[in-house]
Amino acid sequence: MDDTTTRRSAWEIGLAVLLILGGAFLLSNAVLATLISIILIGWTILVGGVLLIVRAVMRRQSTAVFWSALLGGAILAVLGIFVLRNPVVGAATLTLLAGAMFLVVGGVRIVLAVQVPGNRVLLAVAGVISLVMGLFVLFNLTAATLTLLGVLLGIQMLSEGIVLLVAGRTGPRPARRAPAAGS
Repeated sequence: MDDTTTRRSAWEIGLAVLLILGGAFLLSNAVLATLISIILIGWTILVGGVLLIVRAVMRRQSTAVFWSALLGGAILAVLGIFVLRNPVVGAATLTLLAGAMFLVVGGVRIVLAVQVPGNRVLLAVAGVISLVMGLFVLFNLTAATLTLLGVLLGIQMLSEGIVLLVAGRTGPRPARRAPAAGS
C-alpha cells in the first residue's frame, strides 16, 4: 500500500499560477529580470559579507579562523558593492561564468558518452546541446549579458509553477485524528 499522496491546496494552486505568470512576465522582460537578479545577487553578497565580518568580530576563536573570516567577509562585502555599483559588469561576469559552465558540462557529457556504455545517445545529445549553448553564449557575450540571466530565471520560475500546478506536492498521508471526546 502506498503511503504517499498528491495534495494541492488553494494556496499551492495560487502560488503555481503566480509563478507561471511571473515566469511569463520575466521571459517577456528578460533585460529587467536580469537587472533585478543582479541587484538581488549584489545585495545578497554584500549582506553575507557584512554578516561574516560581524560574526568574525563577535566570535573570536583562533587567530587563523578570525582573520580568514574577517578577510572573507571583507572580500564579499567589496564584491557586493562592486556588483551593485556596476550591475552590467556583474551581469557580464555571471554570463561569462554561465557560458563557461555550459561549455564544460557539454564537454564532460560528450566524454561520458564515449566512456559509459549506457545512454550514450542521450548523453551525447545533451552534451552537444550544452556545448552549443556555451559557444553561443561565449561568442555573443554582449548580446547574452543583458538577457541570459533573465531568460534562465524566467524559465526556472515558469517550470516551477507548471510542476507545482500539475504535480502538486507529494508526501506522507496525514494521520487521521481520532474524534474528540464528548463530541
